[in-house]
Amino acid sequence: MKNIVFSMFLALFVASNANAQGKGGCELSQVGAVEVSWIGYKTNEKIAVGGVFDIVSYTPVAKSGENFRSILVGSKAVIDASSVNSKNEGRDQKLSKFFFGMMSSKNIEAKIVDIKADKKIKDAPRTGIVTVEITMNSKSKTIPMKYSFANKVFKAEGIIDILDFGANEALSSINEACFDLHKGKTWSEVGIAFKTNIEALLCNAKPLETTK
Repeated sequence: MKNIVFSMFLALFVASNANAQGKGGCELSQVGAVEVSWIGYKTNEKIAVGGVFDIVSYTPVAKSGENFRSILVGSKAVIDASSVNSKNEGRDQKLSKFFFGMMSSKNIEAKIVDIKADKKIKDAPRTGIVTVEITMNSKSKTIPMKYSFANKVFKAEGIIDILDFGANEALSSINEACFDLHKGKTWSEVGIAFKTNIEALLCNAKPLETTK
C-alpha cells in the first residue's frame, strides 16, 4: 500500500514539474521571418522617426522546443544596416551614407543570451525580459529588452545609446547632414525592437511557461 501511495505521489510530482517547465506534450515553433525595427529622435522636441531593416539574416538556436528559452536563447541575427527603410528614400540614403557608412562594418549583429519571465497573470499577455548582446561598430553591449507574447506574436523592445558603441563620429556626421531638418539636434538614444511569430504545436496543455 505504501508503495502505491508513493508511486502516485511521484507521478503527480513529475507531472506538476513538467508543466512548470512548459512540457506536457507542448512544442513551440518560430514561424516566418524576424522583423527588426528602430526609432530615432530629432530636434529638441525629440520628434520620433522610425523604420525597419529589410535584410535580416536570422539563425534560430532550434527550430522548435518546449519553451521560449529553448528556441530563443542562443539565436543570432545579422542585420544589413544598408537596408534601412524609413519609407523615405532621401532619409534612407542619408542614414546609409552618413550614419551607418561611418561605422567599421555595415552589419549589426545580435545574439539572445538570456530570457526571464515575469510572474504569470491570468488572461494577460506573457511578459518578461530578454537580454540581447548587440555588436555594432566593432563594439558589443548587452541590452535588456522588455518582451510580451500574445496572439502568437513575441515582441521585444529596448533602448540603446549610440555613444556606447563608439559611434560619436557617425552621430556627428548624420547630425551635420540633416542639420536643418533636425534643427541641430540628433539624439544618441535609439529605440530598438524585434518581433517574431511563435506557435504552439502538438499541445495538450497550456504551452506558455517560458523561463527554463
